[in-house]
Amino acid sequence: MSRAVLWDLGHTLVDWDPRRVYRSLLSDDAAVEQFLGGVCTMAWHTEHDRGVPMAENRKPLIDAHPDKADLITAWDTRWPDMFDGWITGMEAVVDRLSALGVAQYALTNLPAEKWSHIEQTYPKIAAFDAVVVSGAEKMVKPDPRLYQLTIERIGHAPEDVLFIDDREDNIRAGIEAGFKGHVFRGAEGAVQALRDHGIAL
Repeated sequence: MSRAVLWDLGHTLVDWDPRRVYRSLLSDDAAVEQFLGGVCTMAWHTEHDRGVPMAENRKPLIDAHPDKADLITAWDTRWPDMFDGWITGMEAVVDRLSALGVAQYALTNLPAEKWSHIEQTYPKIAAFDAVVVSGAEKMVKPDPRLYQLTIERIGHAPEDVLFIDDREDNIRAGIEAGFKGHVFRGAEGAVQALRDHGIAL
């Protein structure tokens, strides 16, 4: 029976999408997809999650695409505009777990320099019992070392913790580390998973 919850953040609790910024900077959706697929890619962004400072990481990209320097820099300067509150229904789930006294933790792939934005924008997440930020630890999910570090940081044995993340590879790694796991597809499924693991909402 799970007695605690380990949350992913982006696409699980918080609504993050870089397209929000680039739709305001580029001519149409096709241009946005072309830019995100060929310039500011998720593979490039993952280096931020791994701890490479944004100012450092953008230099070679700007050298390769000097005509897109302002667009590339916007990933950093317009970061807050990539967010649009909580994923539908999830703030209520977090509130209910808090009211029940269920321990809540987070394990997030996030640039360390942007954690302060999460703290300010989502104070309920900042109040979790522990938050492990990949950029601060210089490794990203699904690296097994990051899960072992998380086990050391939280106050529960992994078999007592339900890990909820939107990526199947992250969940597989979590299960291999000893956590119980649920692939997030929406609030309704998350609530059912919590109930299945012994947390009555």
